[in-house]
Amino acid sequence: MPTYATADRVDRAALEDFLRTRHRAVLVTRRASGGLQSSPVTCGLDEQGRLVAATYPQRAKVRNIRREPAVSACVLSDDWNGPYVHLDGTAEIVDLPEAVEPLVEYFRSVAGEHPDWDEYREAMVRQGKCLIRVTIDAWGPIATGGFPPEAGH
Repeated sequence: MPTYATADRVDRAALEDFLRTRHRAVLVTRRASGGLQSSPVTCGLDEQGRLVAATYPQRAKVRNIRREPAVSACVLSDDWNGPYVHLDGTAEIVDLPEAVEPLVEYFRSVAGEHPDWDEYREAMVRQGKCLIRVTIDAWGPIATGGFPPEAGH
């Protein structure tokens, strides 16, 4: 039985419900040369409905966002053939020490409760982490791959 592609347009609440349970994305930023930089990231959704990812200030994606905050992301399901969504947004970098509590919220959104939050906070500072926070401006349909729907008719 063939599988047919789907593309379901959703409102903001349905988008956030979809994103809340998916933690893999490819983040696309713009290089200084004008080309695109793709970065796989582990992501979550904060309480304000922003896509969040932990990283290091030295990474190319961080330098790119500091220069040009417009980003895109493709958020994927764990199952390669599962649904995905493309979104466009405006990113910001939250640096230490301000990043500590947003990093706690990021961890909770991805993995739930940590056994020792003080140790986690200390580790984030020791590792020099920062947080990418994307305000979602637009999104496409929640889609799945497969044969074009008209192929079955």
